[in-house]
Amino acid sequence: MTSSPRFQPARAAGRQRYRPAEHSGVVFDGGFWQSWTETVRNVTIPTQHKRLEEEGFLEVLDFDKPAGPLVRPIQPSGLSMQHFFDSDFGKWIEAASYTLKVHPNAALEAKIDAIVEKLEKGQMADGYLNSWFIRREPDRRWTNLRDLHEMYSMGHLLEGAVAYYEATGKRRFLDVMIRAVDHIIATFGAEPGKLRGYDAHEEIELALVKLYRVTRDPRHLKLATYFVDERGRMPSYYDEEARKRGESPDDYVYKTYAYSQAHMPVRDQHQVVGHAVRAMYLFSAMADLSHENDDPTLKEACDRLFDNLVGRQLYVTGGLGPSASNEGFTREFDLPNETAYAETCAAVALGFWSHRMAQVDLDSKFTDRLETVLYNGALSGISRDGEHYFYENVLESHGQHRRWKWHYCPCCPTNIARFITSLGQYFYSTDDHQLAVHLYGTNSAELTVGNSFVRLIQETLYPWDGDISLRFAVERPSRFQLRLRIPGWCRQAQISVNGVAVDLDQCVTKGYAAISREWRNGDEVRIGFSMPVERIYAHPAVAEDGGRVALRRGPVVYCIEETDLGSEPQRLRLPASEEISARYDAALLGGATVLEGTALEADITDWQNALYRTAPASLKERPFTAIPYHLWANREPGAMAIWLQEV
Repeated sequence: MTSSPRFQPARAAGRQRYRPAEHSGVVFDGGFWQSWTETVRNVTIPTQHKRLEEEGFLEVLDFDKPAGPLVRPIQPSGLSMQHFFDSDFGKWIEAASYTLKVHPNAALEAKIDAIVEKLEKGQMADGYLNSWFIRREPDRRWTNLRDLHEMYSMGHLLEGAVAYYEATGKRRFLDVMIRAVDHIIATFGAEPGKLRGYDAHEEIELALVKLYRVTRDPRHLKLATYFVDERGRMPSYYDEEARKRGESPDDYVYKTYAYSQAHMPVRDQHQVVGHAVRAMYLFSAMADLSHENDDPTLKEACDRLFDNLVGRQLYVTGGLGPSASNEGFTREFDLPNETAYAETCAAVALGFWSHRMAQVDLDSKFTDRLETVLYNGALSGISRDGEHYFYENVLESHGQHRRWKWHYCPCCPTNIARFITSLGQYFYSTDDHQLAVHLYGTNSAELTVGNSFVRLIQETLYPWDGDISLRFAVERPSRFQLRLRIPGWCRQAQISVNGVAVDLDQCVTKGYAAISREWRNGDEVRIGFSMPVERIYAHPAVAEDGGRVALRRGPVVYCIEETDLGSEPQRLRLPASEEISARYDAALLGGATVLEGTALEADITDWQNALYRTAPASLKERPFTAIPYHLWANREPGAMAIWLQEV
């Protein structure tokens, strides 16, 4: 297998950007993430390809055959999930490619090549590529950007092509997608004769930035910039487009273009609205472009929107988007638990955005959110066996929620797969003079700081324990600044270098401790983060959680399941003075720290057939065990709750 040239992002004049670690240069050789990454590589990737075959997805790429019956029927809205099947091929190829970079696999490569061959064969002479429109409605291509996801699908294919090229050095897929991008460049833009439109489901924008960082073709960056700058310009392109189709814009099912963040120019937006996944993809592209174009106005918009999300619209798990009706946001502080939508894709995409923001502005407020998502709201989307999933990640259930092996709209399985298989890039970043450690977990990393090669060995039981060791191996003594994230959840931290304590009062900026010195072979940094069990309370405006408390230890949010309690946890009352202990349980789903304590439970034995009465239920003591939220629904079905009433 040949290697592609090392990726070196372009740098805008006058602005430094951190470079994420090569994901393949970070190996999880023990600890928490080893088992997860191995499960995704050995189980998730193969079974997802099997599902694509079983569910009839791959059939849509048989361009030389008449189109068969719809795998996903047309909905009343006029949309079929089949309109964007291509996006799932792109995400699966991307996830698989990340594993190939570290673990060559000829059989897996052959599966990817088979898909690429079909895509190349079906691509139209002008470069257009979308299996639905080529096979079923070639005369309707580019007639409904508002609803039909054409560039969204091409964007995911493009991301897959970049990842496959970087993993194998093979250009075939990349060249196919560059031809598709050439077609989009020829079709869309502000120039006379072009369509002045943009896809309602963002994704192509961030994919184009990835492509630009490989090709250095300024046209690719210009196109990404156009799509972001054009979004929300009035009068709306979607209105014009609808009229051309003979439809009234007033008949739009979502009624407002806030659904796709196209209700006003992006720089004027102050509140995160609409479809959650679309918003996170858009903001990810804005963060990238703020650097590539040296555009502080995009960074300012991202900062406002990030603070709005985290301060008013984010679940304690890092989940986002409470509503199923628009797969997104409703109003500020609306965070229902049992009906939470909190799509897995949205949490993954928040991870993308948070990470990108940290490369432009090294601030732990961004990487804290990345960590919250990683250990909670995104990881809950995949089962411990690696082949069952959640689309929605509720925070409370009465037993009606079950994991499934595939979904009517299976965007989430491939999204969580590509997130986990590319995990290494999220742990570290470097620039010419600094090495930033964002996340903690056992791994060995090969990094470059300026012209210096650094091998870093991280050993820890994190997230179950806050003790961390970082050991350095360098080619020669190298002077650079080490930046260590102090998690926002940590109330007490200690850091030492070769046994000498670091004065954190003097060296922490934006949540990162800075240690500048000449690093030598064998240098060791020891980190200690205190990890007591904490009680978390919601803002008073979150009415659903009034009088309730959630439990967290370190970065992990906990829940109580009926399978441990023997009854529904919704009947529990947690005394405010109750001491809760932590215990590592090696037998629980591969091993995890659980929380234990005594709560009060409403006694229903003396209610007989009464639904109401004039005396409240009596309370009895009841021991409980809480498990990490990301592990729920992996055992017997039953009720679950994160937020408990406190007395």
